[in-house]
Amino acid sequence: MTQKTVLLCSLFQYSGREYMREKVVVTHSESETILAGEQFAAGLVKGDVVACTGELGAGKTEFIKGVCQYFQVEDLVTSPTFSVINQYKGKCPDGRDLIIFHVDLYRIENPDELAKIGFDDMIFAHDAMKLIEWPEHAATMMPAKYWDIVISTVPDKETQRRISINRKGE
Repeated sequence: MTQKTVLLCSLFQYSGREYMREKVVVTHSESETILAGEQFAAGLVKGDVVACTGELGAGKTEFIKGVCQYFQVEDLVTSPTFSVINQYKGKCPDGRDLIIFHVDLYRIENPDELAKIGFDDMIFAHDAMKLIEWPEHAATMMPAKYWDIVISTVPDKETQRRISINRKGE
């Protein structure tokens, strides 16, 4: 384990579901961004909504790949830019089945389009985890409580990413 990997592990250790203030992680490669997502996922439970915000190419899908890796998703995890929603089958740490919805709202332009894809039903499904890219396109339909992940590039550092993690609505 590298020093950077140990640092990531220590940043994601917390008791229960308490993120009282922002946690920030800086990753130095695509694989570290995936690892950050995987380690973050250890605090998630069925029903959680994870909203990933960031510019094009910031690493939202890589972070989500890490979350899916933690939950043993065997399918290839790709951004559902054109399909809008990908559904994956995973496993909770206790072995129970888990449905994961990976949603990319980049191409959504109005609430009517959200209704057509069943966003209302999906976002409030208590038996599934929801991982949403471009959540700002559904701002009025987001639940009161969700994980807010903001991923940004670091100026002059092509492979570095700054990942900000907050728990909203707590």
